[in-house]
Amino acid sequence: MRFGIFTSMGNQTWDGVRELWHHLETTGWDAACVTDHFMPNNAQREGSTLEAWSTLSALAALVRRMRVGTIVLGNTYRHPAVVAKMAAQVDIISGGRLILGVGSGWQENEHEAYGIPYGTMRERLERLDEACHVMKSLWTQRRSTFKGRFYQLSDAPLDPKPVQAPHPELMIGGVGEKITLRIVAKHADRWNMWGGPKTAALKGAVLDQHCAAVGRDPGTIKRSANMALLITDKTQAIDTLAEFIGARMGKHVPDPRDTCLAGTPDQIREQLHALQAAGIDMVFVPTMLRPLPELRPDLDRFITEIAPAFR
Repeated sequence: MRFGIFTSMGNQTWDGVRELWHHLETTGWDAACVTDHFMPNNAQREGSTLEAWSTLSALAALVRRMRVGTIVLGNTYRHPAVVAKMAAQVDIISGGRLILGVGSGWQENEHEAYGIPYGTMRERLERLDEACHVMKSLWTQRRSTFKGRFYQLSDAPLDPKPVQAPHPELMIGGVGEKITLRIVAKHADRWNMWGGPKTAALKGAVLDQHCAAVGRDPGTIKRSANMALLITDKTQAIDTLAEFIGARMGKHVPDPRDTCLAGTPDQIREQLHALQAAGIDMVFVPTMLRPLPELRPDLDRFITEIAPAFR
């Protein structure tokens, strides 16, 4: 099992993110990712937000061991041919360590503010499906032609190619049972979801069904979970964290309590064993659900006291 962090780009400074990632690299974390937004998700549209791709490009050159990536890129924000080109370059900069996480896009106020077409949920998912075709074709073919409803390519090249073969690790985030997990079954190297053992088992079984329908071995899809870390012996503190997750994340988190990687070290070890049994091989800890100064001691304790037994 491997362990990563994903860093919110909201209310951050470049110096702060750079220092955090250097610390993560030094203390033994396996991966670090950035979020992809242009503005906060609030009515005032106020608050600093670092741009994901330019920040990731710089970090990819500065950290030399960890895998680096996005959790998750909003597909609606950029044409997938542009993303494929940028991803190939970051994969080269990092020496083949990119995890390209992508989702259908959900933050409606960004689309409204910047005039980016939002569309229905079905349209955004259909765009994501086509985008995966476009990116994988550009990464693996000398020339690509594609005629979809939303995206078109005409004898398009992509050179230089990524370092990873056949292409960068493509991670698709989401738990929608009818369409999202079908897209995962068709395209993803890794599936990423918010939740713990219960959610992983429930949604993983649905993903297995989609894999069978498209003729794919479900064992070829790696699986990762986003969980909020809290090392504590106080049940009330865990309840408070779960309530906050539910209020903050809403429909994106099917089971807030299951999303807490929380408790004493022994209890967290039990959760990790259950995650392994559900097929999870990587856990990502988000930094936005607890104040970072409060979270950092738990990050250090986790990676030194708990993680080594699962590697």
